[in-house]
Amino acid sequence: MGTDQDSERFRAESRLRTLTAFRDPVVAGPATGPGADPGAAGHAAAVGGTGSIGRTDAGGPGGRAPSVPVPPSFEALRAAVAAQRPAFDPGRPGLKVLLLVALVAVVAGGVHAWRSQPEPEPLAPPAPMSGPSVTEAAVPRPLHSAVAEVTVHVAGKVRRPGVVVLPGGSRVADAVRAAGGARGGSASSSLNLARKLVDGEQIVVGAPARGVPGAAGPALPSDPADPAAMILDLNSATPEQLEELPGVGEVLARRITEYRDGHGGFRSVEQLREVSGIGERKYAEMKDKVRI
Repeated sequence: MGTDQDSERFRAESRLRTLTAFRDPVVAGPATGPGADPGAAGHAAAVGGTGSIGRTDAGGPGGRAPSVPVPPSFEALRAAVAAQRPAFDPGRPGLKVLLLVALVAVVAGGVHAWRSQPEPEPLAPPAPMSGPSVTEAAVPRPLHSAVAEVTVHVAGKVRRPGVVVLPGGSRVADAVRAAGGARGGSASSSLNLARKLVDGEQIVVGAPARGVPGAAGPALPSDPADPAAMILDLNSATPEQLEELPGVGEVLARRITEYRDGHGGFRSVEQLREVSGIGERKYAEMKDKVRI
């Protein structure tokens, strides 16, 4: 970069020397003849002897002195400097215009960059949890879920005795109907047709049920001296029959039947402990008087 500037400056100085190189101006010689001013001749002799300005000839022919450089005029220097200007010079008004254009370009670029920024995408709502909700978890569930279906054996005085499979929650009446119904003249009053079925039980139509009273008979058997005759079936006893057990009142009898209906019947006598209100002492008094 410095070498180019030096070269340019050298060329400019060379041109300036070329433009400002002097020439011997030709001036008129001293006037001679009658009427001539002798002072003019003396002045001419003082400046050059022959009328040449800026030259003194010390020993040249005719007594002329060598030429002396004449300083360049201001106009010549200005013309030389103007000749060395670059071809494109906008000047002060043009420079203002260029600055304004550059400012507009910067502002336009900033606006374009700001508009080109990617817009933030809204976050998708969280997916609902697939597990059980807190409300569902807080609800107590029964210890034993309801069975999907039950298998019972229908025997006795029915048209098609045998094993039948029924949906869970079916009643004794549904089992008798599935076996073709009771035969003519067969009494089914000893059966509790509204009782829910228990998987694996046997239903005998036309035979007196153990521990189940007749249509108008009491809950107790005819022979109170026989302890085995006093045993109640937990899955077929009514609340009134359960009240005859020791320590069982109306409220506890209703809890026993609600537990039986809610769990699809009792599967063992030990399940009485799961009924609210039956402790170890009361269970010990009842366990020998009930069966499954």
